[in-house]
Amino acid sequence: MLFKQLQEPDSSTYTYLLSCDQTGVTVLIDPVLDTAERDLQILHDMGLELTYTLDTHIHADHLSGAQRLKSLSGSRIAYPAIDELPCVDIGIKEGVPFQVGDIVIHPLFTPGHTDHHHAYLVDNGTQKMLFSGDALLIDACGRTDFQSGDAAVLYKSIHDKFFTLPDETLVYPCHDYEGRYVTSIAQEKQRNPRLRNNKSLKEFTEIMDGMDLPYPRKIDFAVPGNQQCGICPDNVPEKYRSPCDKYDQG
Repeated sequence: MLFKQLQEPDSSTYTYLLSCDQTGVTVLIDPVLDTAERDLQILHDMGLELTYTLDTHIHADHLSGAQRLKSLSGSRIAYPAIDELPCVDIGIKEGVPFQVGDIVIHPLFTPGHTDHHHAYLVDNGTQKMLFSGDALLIDACGRTDFQSGDAAVLYKSIHDKFFTLPDETLVYPCHDYEGRYVTSIAQEKQRNPRLRNNKSLKEFTEIMDGMDLPYPRKIDFAVPGNQQCGICPDNVPEKYRSPCDKYDQG
C-alpha cells in the first residue's frame, strides 16, 4: 500500500492518499477544494490516477474537493450512505468493507461530532490505521456544539469504536492545529485531556459543554456546499472565493 499525508493549511485539514500498489486503485480521504489541483499533481508525479474520494462527514470548516476532483479526473465520490446526498456515487456503511484494489477500508459509524460521522479503519499488514475524521483528534476531539453534535454520543463512539481497538493502532485525524501528524489509541487513552484517566461520561460532557468556542468561520457556506459534495454556494465570502472562482472558470 502506498500512503501519503497531505495538508491544507488554512483549515489545518489532513487529506490522506491510499493507493493499492498492485492495482493502482487510489483514494483520497477528506480532500479539500483548495488543494484539489495540487493533490492531482502529486498523484501524477507518483504515476497514479485518482479512483475515489471518500469523506468522513459533512465538514463545516472547509469545502470538500470531491466534486472538483471528479470533474477533473473522473473519480467517483464515496460518502456515508446515511447522508443520502444525491451527488454521491457510492454509499458507505458500517459493516460493508470498501475495497480500494487490495486495500480493505472498514467504515465505523462514529456519530457525536456530527450525527452521521464515519471513521475508516485499514489494516496494512503491519499495523492498523484509523482515519478518525473529527471524532478523535490528537489530545482532543471534535466539537459537539453544532450540526447535531452530541457530547454523550461522541463519548460512546470513542469508547465503543476507537478505544476497543489495539493500543498500537495509529490514529490519523482530519485536523491538527499544532503541527502534529499522528497519534495512537494508547496515547489518546493516556494523554488526551478530555478522555484520559477513564473520564466518566459526566466529566466528558461537562468539558465539551463548557468549551465556549467561536462560531465556525466557514460553516454558513461549507455545510450547504458539502451537501453537494463541495459545490461553492452563492454565499461564499469574497475572501474565501479564490478556489471557487478557479472552479467557475473551468
